Amino acid sequence: MDLNLRGRRALVTGASKGIGAAIAEALAAEGCDLHLAARSEDALESLARKLRETHGVEVTVHVADLREPAALEQLATAEVDILVNNAGDIPAGTLDQVSRDRWRHAWDLKVYGYVDLTREFYPRFCERGHGVIVNVIGTGGERPTASYIAGGAGNAALMAFTRALGGEGPRHGVRVVGVNPGPVATERITAMRAANSDVDASFAALPSGRTAEPGEVADLVTFLASSRAAYISGTIVTIDGGLTAAQ
Repeated sequence: MDLNLRGRRALVTGASKGIGAAIAEALAAEGCDLHLAARSEDALESLARKLRETHGVEVTVHVADLREPAALEQLATAEVDILVNNAGDIPAGTLDQVSRDRWRHAWDLKVYGYVDLTREFYPRFCERGHGVIVNVIGTGGERPTASYIAGGAGNAALMAFTRALGGEGPRHGVRVVGVNPGPVATERITAMRAANSDVDASFAALPSGRTAEPGEVADLVTFLASSRAAYISGTIVTIDGGLTAAQ
């Protein structure tokens, strides 16, 4: 299926590894030119070289901490058709385990980072009458637990943000959608497996018997960003192999 993305331009945050890097790869494979943002310059440059050589697309690297207003302002100068908000890693822990400063530090990237970057691009998309914003959120917002309270609360806020803006955007030719991944085989999962021998058994007990691959999430994001999903806005798609439905 041709997703009609060739020649489009996308900004992907948190693009140096994991889901973000997979999203960049999937978009590039469809012929989409890219702006990639993350804090790791070496990882970004390595990925950019690979995408240019493999897919022949233009790739611009932005070494940026999205907690910093100056970084957001610099990213906002990029001329793009698609914004993929993906940067962030909110720690697990109960209310007493996640300190005030740690909570705020995490939300400055995952919650306010999404809101502030959307604030930069959404009015421009509306003014020109087209654009897509995809927020990569997480299933923690669907079934919040006390053991992941900062993440669950942050994800729930982003789900509400996505639905609210996604219900208004189409009036201006702009779509806003969300993706809620469950467990994904990223470096974080690899570290968990190395630290705890019980983790593999817990993943084997998932309805699908495994975690998702980053590319599976990336394929969904790429479809939602494309004109093939032109009638989808204000919707959040869960990709967790049935985990949320089974609980």
